[in-house]
Amino acid sequence: MITQIRVDDRLIHGQVAVVWTKELNAPLLVVANDEAANNEITQMTLKMAVPAGSKLLIRSVEDAIRVFKDPRGQDKRMFVIVNSVVDANRLAQALANIDTVNIANCGRFDNSDPKSKVMLFPSVQLNPTELEAARELAALERVKTYNQVLPSNKQYDLKTALEEIEQ
Repeated sequence: MITQIRVDDRLIHGQVAVVWTKELNAPLLVVANDEAANNEITQMTLKMAVPAGSKLLIRSVEDAIRVFKDPRGQDKRMFVIVNSVVDANRLAQALANIDTVNIANCGRFDNSDPKSKVMLFPSVQLNPTELEAARELAALERVKTYNQVLPSNKQYDLKTALEEIEQ
């Protein structure tokens, strides 16, 4: 069972490893990221950030989709982390059992032209490709999409934020 998909351009760090895994009661972290799945140094770094008692699975987005569709994983509480809205959208489009997507932190480290980015939330800057993926994600009625950096922070609705920037 996927407890949440979190979009975070840093993937696993203190907020994710300590605060969110505890909040979501998810002992299995799944990083769905094509680059991380193919980079041993990134994998070693991510493994060091995982808290004791938690397990980590690093897969490409396509491989992660196969893992999530496998009936053997339905009983496991999984916290899924991606580093782009495009990847979160790919997961949400492919999997019917996605309930929530938290677009927490993204857009700070991509190489796109800063002038082309839209600041959707204080911690979210979207280039045109990411913005289009956010629109597709917000259109999925079955998925609650929002921005929430920490569990103690208020949730900000993605669809509402997109409507505000379109005005």
